[in-house]
Amino acid sequence: MRDVPAALRERYVAAGQWTDDTLGAVLDTGLARAASQPFTVRSHTRPWRGTLGEVRTMAQHVAGGLRARGVGPGDAVAFQLPNWVEAAATFYAVSLLGAVVVPVVHFYGAKEVGYILRRTQVKALVTAARFGHLDYLANLELLRPDLRDLELVAVVDDDGHDSGRDREHVAFADLLRAEAVRAPAKVDPSSPALVAYTSGTTSDPKGVIHSHRTIVFEVKQLSAMQASGARPSLVGAPVGHGIGMLAALLLPVWQGGAIHLIDQWVPGDVLAAMLEDDLSSGTGATFFLTSLLDDPRITDRHLELMHHMGLGGSAVPYAVAERATRLGLSVVRLYGSTEHPSTTGCTHADPLDKRLRTDGRPMPGVELRLVDDRGRDVGVDAPGEIVSRGADCFVGYTDAALNAACFDADGWYATGDVGVLDAEGYVAIVDRKKDIIIRGGENISALEVEELLLRMEGVAEVAVVSAPDRRLGEHAAAFVRLLPGTTAPDLRAVSAHLEAAGLARQKWPETLQFVEDFPRTPTGKVQKFVLRERLRAAAG
Repeated sequence: MRDVPAALRERYVAAGQWTDDTLGAVLDTGLARAASQPFTVRSHTRPWRGTLGEVRTMAQHVAGGLRARGVGPGDAVAFQLPNWVEAAATFYAVSLLGAVVVPVVHFYGAKEVGYILRRTQVKALVTAARFGHLDYLANLELLRPDLRDLELVAVVDDDGHDSGRDREHVAFADLLRAEAVRAPAKVDPSSPALVAYTSGTTSDPKGVIHSHRTIVFEVKQLSAMQASGARPSLVGAPVGHGIGMLAALLLPVWQGGAIHLIDQWVPGDVLAAMLEDDLSSGTGATFFLTSLLDDPRITDRHLELMHHMGLGGSAVPYAVAERATRLGLSVVRLYGSTEHPSTTGCTHADPLDKRLRTDGRPMPGVELRLVDDRGRDVGVDAPGEIVSRGADCFVGYTDAALNAACFDADGWYATGDVGVLDAEGYVAIVDRKKDIIIRGGENISALEVEELLLRMEGVAEVAVVSAPDRRLGEHAAAFVRLLPGTTAPDLRAVSAHLEAAGLARQKWPETLQFVEDFPRTPTGKVQKFVLRERLRAAAG
């Protein structure tokens, strides 16, 4: 972790933004207060209906099972699960113990999972045997020789696997039989509570550390921004990702509301669930919205349920926001990151043009500047890199070298995103300095994909960039230069190669083009912006 400047620490404490509340205490209090609220999981394999009180009891027993097996305050505990009740119970249980929660997106492959478990020195992992085409235990067997810190693996719904194949595997059901932990552990509120991984400009995911103070303030601040009595939402964003985690596992608990999850975003299933339980479709990347608007089964009643929509997590095309508005939805755009979750946002009271064309104003308690390459503030309507700070800003990366690159001595965090600030204080994100693709709210490292494609036979050079995508905001596009005399692979062969390399399929290129050479700078660097412009022009 980095050292937060003393002046900022004192300011946040004096303002009541940083308190001694721990994540475990806040969640346990919220779960007790909302004990009668519904908790449901829509799933073809593991549906569940109950209450938050029942989930709290489940979490207390899971905490007991983990504690009996040596897990305590400060230990890193990961979970890689779909949007199931066991994911929620594990999150709450780990927090109750004062251990560090390490959520892992459920579709990550062996490459990403191995890096995360090693980098965070994970002591215990809760996972499933399989989900769809994903075989978690097969991946784990490949990784096990390199996971020196991993002492315990708990498996949900073994379904034919031998979870007792070695002493480190236990069934999740065994954890539930343990004596319950009734009180949250007392830990330093400045210590790590959560390590969330996000793929950015580097080939490996970046471990983002949030302390109890930063994540608790984020939950309280975002809750205060939302209207009371808002309709419950069906959350399809993965709970292993920042957006899904906040929307599904944290905010409803603090607000005393219901939790409704779905483990696969199938538009027909989502539309049916909305009508059955009187739910909104929630906040998130444009993909979730457009997939419903494009479905022929959508009705006027669905549009009424979706009336207030927040869009963020990936590029928000103006055409999508305008289309939703024409259908009677009130749309707002939001901007943030795993590092600084709620940086800016519009409200439904803002003028329509601001809601459709900007990402809003800084959230309460957030400071924001736009600077040039020398760190000097730029003027109104001039593009500049967004730098921010606030009580909910993360406390550093697991890789200390990254901290020096993105924080200055005064605690300003350089986001790598380029925006424009207008005279009324609204920010519009116009570009990214980071070389990432944001597909349906998930970050894809271009470098990571490039490195794997370069291992294909006959590939001389490759550049991966973002391509416009009406449903997902963006997807990965690969431009490839082949060695002379090489037969060009098709997209299916490229996908097979990446699957064999253990890369999550959401990161596979969906556009493939071959070039004789690349546009380059005088120093020989590939001009990726030219490639992106070609794709935008082709998309119209």
